[in-house]
Amino acid sequence: MTFSRSIKIAPSILSADFANFGAECEAIEAQGCDWVHVDVMDGHFVPNITFGPSTCAAIRKHIKGVMDVHLMVAPVDPYIDAFAQSGADVLTAHLEAGPHIHRT
Repeated sequence: MTFSRSIKIAPSILSADFANFGAECEAIEAQGCDWVHVDVMDGHFVPNITFGPSTCAAIRKHIKGVMDVHLMVAPVDPYIDAFAQSGADVLTAHLEAGPHIHRT
């Protein structure tokens, strides 16, 4: 099978050294990865808690390429604008995370 689109590599920074995000993001991009993936968790939709919009904005300063933000929050609708404004190039959300995500 031949694909007509290119494959994108988007490693997550969830296992990165949180005190060293700048160097960690630079290392990801130096290896030729296309995107940097940021897993946002709220402690409700999933059991862990990770990053908010201000942390994403701080991380964004260290990413030259695409920042892919995966929203694992519920409800997701109230947070979409804040994460878009934080510098996310791509937002991914779970349909079951909001009853009206189709309106967003």
